[in-house]
Amino acid sequence: MTPAWLTIERREAPLIVSIPHAGVDLLHYGPNFESEWLARRDADWHLPALYEFAAALGATIVRTSLSRSIIDVNRDPSGASLYPGQATTELCPTTTFDGEPLYRNGRAPDEAEIEERRKLYYAPYHEALAAEIARLRGSHARVAVYDAHSIRSRIPRLFDGELPLFNLGTNSGRACSPALRERLGGLLAGSGVVDGRFKGGWITRSFGRPEAGVETVQMELGCRAYMVEPETVGPHNWPTPIEPARADVARRTLKSVLNALLAFVGDKSGDR
Repeated sequence: MTPAWLTIERREAPLIVSIPHAGVDLLHYGPNFESEWLARRDADWHLPALYEFAAALGATIVRTSLSRSIIDVNRDPSGASLYPGQATTELCPTTTFDGEPLYRNGRAPDEAEIEERRKLYYAPYHEALAAEIARLRGSHARVAVYDAHSIRSRIPRLFDGELPLFNLGTNSGRACSPALRERLGGLLAGSGVVDGRFKGGWITRSFGRPEAGVETVQMELGCRAYMVEPETVGPHNWPTPIEPARADVARRTLKSVLNALLAFVGDKSGDR
């Protein structure tokens, strides 16, 4: 039985859109946090609405309503850093992206609670993705997994300056075919980068097996691509709504990326 916090919209095209960080539900953990707003602030805001067009492409969508502050389903389940030597957040984050403490004194999860969260929330998300890949591979020789993310454009603790609008991650070319990486990179020329600061999280790294017919990429958007970002964010001004004009421009690029993924995995000519 699918947990209430997990949404799986099944369709038949060889494309899965994963949205692991747009949730803001804190369940019963809310009182443990210093601030419920802080525990939600780093969500990937509005992504289900931004990617609403994916349904018309026949994409299966897998997403969670849970806040990433409970457990981050895009981290290595062992707790090992995906970016050694660089600032990041943990499997069960104890700080915000900016480094503020998330938990009240003595309320951070210990190893036993982290393991419980892994079983209750992390494992079901990954099992759902694996099941949908297997289902679609039953009728398609290849499938694409597109992991959708967004982040504030300026976070000095995580990266210098302003993040490009579109940040494609392919685990440095290991999660998808070289020709696909080149094709998608061409679509982002002038407004994005490939394998820059964000090379793809655990979903990209663990599911990307182009040699086995699973092409996986991550897209990290600068939030300013589809919403207005205040210079300083606070409970009074964040998140802002989707800004329609910005979102329309961003969707044109995102549609071209998803269509390129579909064309690539559906190409039976061998010219890939």
